[in-house]
Amino acid sequence: MEVIFDSSQQVFHLRNKKLSYLIQLERFGYVTHLYFGQRLEHYSGIAAYPRIHRDFEVESVEFGADVRDFSVGNLLYEYSQYNRGDFRHPALVLRHADGSTVSDFRYDRHEIVAGSPTLEGLPHAKVDGGQEAVTLKIYLKDALKSLELVLSYTIFEGQTIVVRSATLHNKGSETSRIEKISSFQLDLPPRQAELIHLNGTWARERFVEREAIHHGIKVLDSKRGTSSHHQSPYMAIVAPETTEHLGQALGAQLIYSGSFEMSVQMDSYNQIRLQAGIQSLGLDWELAPGESFQTPQVVLAYSNRGLNGLSQAYHDFVSQHLIPSRFRGVERPILINNWEATYFDFDQPRLHALIDQAADLGVELFVLDDGWFGQRNHDNSSLGDWFEQESKLPQGLVGLSDYVHGKGMKFGLWFEPEMISENSNLFREHPEWAIQTPGRSLTPGRQQLVLNMANPDVRDNLFQQISKILNQVPIDYIKWDMNRHLTEVYALHLPGQAQGQVAHRYTLGVYDLMERLTKAYPHILFESCSGGGGRFDLGILAYMPQTWTSDNTDAVERLKIQYGTSMMVPQHTMGAHVSAVPNHQTHRVTPLATRAQVAYFGDFGYELDLTKLPKEELESIRQQVNFYKQHRALFQFGRFSRLLSPFQDNLTAWMVVSPEQDQAMVLLAQTLTQAAMPLQVLKLQDLCPERRYQVKSEEQEFVATGAELMQVGFYVFPQLVGDYASRLYHVKALVD
Repeated sequence: MEVIFDSSQQVFHLRNKKLSYLIQLERFGYVTHLYFGQRLEHYSGIAAYPRIHRDFEVESVEFGADVRDFSVGNLLYEYSQYNRGDFRHPALVLRHADGSTVSDFRYDRHEIVAGSPTLEGLPHAKVDGGQEAVTLKIYLKDALKSLELVLSYTIFEGQTIVVRSATLHNKGSETSRIEKISSFQLDLPPRQAELIHLNGTWARERFVEREAIHHGIKVLDSKRGTSSHHQSPYMAIVAPETTEHLGQALGAQLIYSGSFEMSVQMDSYNQIRLQAGIQSLGLDWELAPGESFQTPQVVLAYSNRGLNGLSQAYHDFVSQHLIPSRFRGVERPILINNWEATYFDFDQPRLHALIDQAADLGVELFVLDDGWFGQRNHDNSSLGDWFEQESKLPQGLVGLSDYVHGKGMKFGLWFEPEMISENSNLFREHPEWAIQTPGRSLTPGRQQLVLNMANPDVRDNLFQQISKILNQVPIDYIKWDMNRHLTEVYALHLPGQAQGQVAHRYTLGVYDLMERLTKAYPHILFESCSGGGGRFDLGILAYMPQTWTSDNTDAVERLKIQYGTSMMVPQHTMGAHVSAVPNHQTHRVTPLATRAQVAYFGDFGYELDLTKLPKEELESIRQQVNFYKQHRALFQFGRFSRLLSPFQDNLTAWMVVSPEQDQAMVLLAQTLTQAAMPLQVLKLQDLCPERRYQVKSEEQEFVATGAELMQVGFYVFPQLVGDYASRLYHVKALVD
């Protein structure tokens, strides 16, 4: 792993055993892109941009230079700027004190440092425990305005990952205003390519969309104050022939949880420009002399093994360099959440009955959801009042926690810290703490408003209230929810000229509170939630190692949701539960076995009333719990591969393989049964070709080599019977 600077070619070469990234210093100090892909042992200079003149393009901004073969607007830049000859989508837009918008950043110097940079106030990639990384920093200078732009590139040992970010420093005497600042830009040579992104809405998160890239600009974004259910901060650029298992793919994910934008542009000459960063709409950030602005990091990934190779690169990165180190490789407990069992209608006896039944079945964690605080008997009050509702819990949370722990289980609690109800003590005391625009009416969503997390007084109040609970009550797990997006974005504690900072400062405030709480209570397992998967991103995972994947617990819908989510993150970050039927979101009735087998591939749990189930279902749940405990490490930390897509077929299949390649679990699920169904040949992935494996389900059992299972495949026979049927295969290496 190294960063090499070839002064004769003026080329930076970042590389490890798997990956190379090449950057060219062009004449006049332009920094351009050459290559991102499979490791190169040597670079001879063949990717240098041809000296070509394009009509109606700026030839040079250098007065008197004979550069008719040099069109500024067509180079493949590492980071572009505005109003200086490149008419494509800019990465940076500044408005200076004199009203001008021209920027002219040129190469000034560089440095190569060991490790991965720490970003104050932002989640970021980490290197610890003997891991290795190296970072290249390229310093660009706008001499007229005394501005410095630092492009940061970090490469990790053993990863096909490059983490990038940008930092802008004002070293002059005048203020400049940031109207757009991207975390990265990647300009690619002409090619046929397709875009894959993850679109959706509440209860239908991260559905996979694939489309050809055409001339023009495609923008993927969120303006909601969070990364949102509707568009994930993820994109992949693939060759048309790329499949799950074959072909090349490039990916980009932001380590950020607020409003964002990602764009793909194909110019008139079929060159492709990728960008990602915080949302520019509404951004107006005053950068005074001596101040700096740090963008969130973006994680670039490369694969020459198709989309599975790309997602596995992200899985490894998240597991090793992002989630809190104390939870890396730590098995997650099987939980029961009372929400769909009771909603707000619970009392101590009803909870005790549910806890008793869960403990008897071997469940390891009981989570008390919404309704335990203030006067919260409906969703129209009490958010912001984080004190116990004694009428429901006469022995208090301490008594309930003691009861749960006495049953040999862990105890978890639900919070929604970022929200406030108009009907709450906190709002009556501090109405100015709610996000609101002067003179405009308040617009509640779900009968609640959003607290101004940009205000440190708000964060201090929340920390004190939550800490009081956590100091008094033995708590092992917290579910952190967020059920409303941001409107009328304005902060009453900031002056008018700073209102263009509020959306980003809100996100920074959320990170600050999460950082304080997770550091103060490191033993607590935090799970993030936002109406399910409405803020499932790499930024949140840096503080909270798992996320409730979706409020939609229907097993058939979860096939698509978990399939799409696996493009971004590993399965041990996904909350996946068995719920009651008819399902509360879709009203569908699916077999209990199918519900469990889909949910096995994540952080397993239950969302139903165990006290109302018949004995035969309780016995099935007991067996499910025991089975999951036996194979939990494989389900949560095995290498995940997608086999058959629910977006393309009636069948879905995926699998996990142990690091030693001695065990695997394979899920096959059917949406609807059909008459005279064709036979299905299923091919597996990531096994050892030479080893012999026993493949076993309730319906099939045989022995084959890994090579046969991956290259030849086997018939699924007998075929699956019935709507919403599933089958789980246990693949185990034989000892010869």
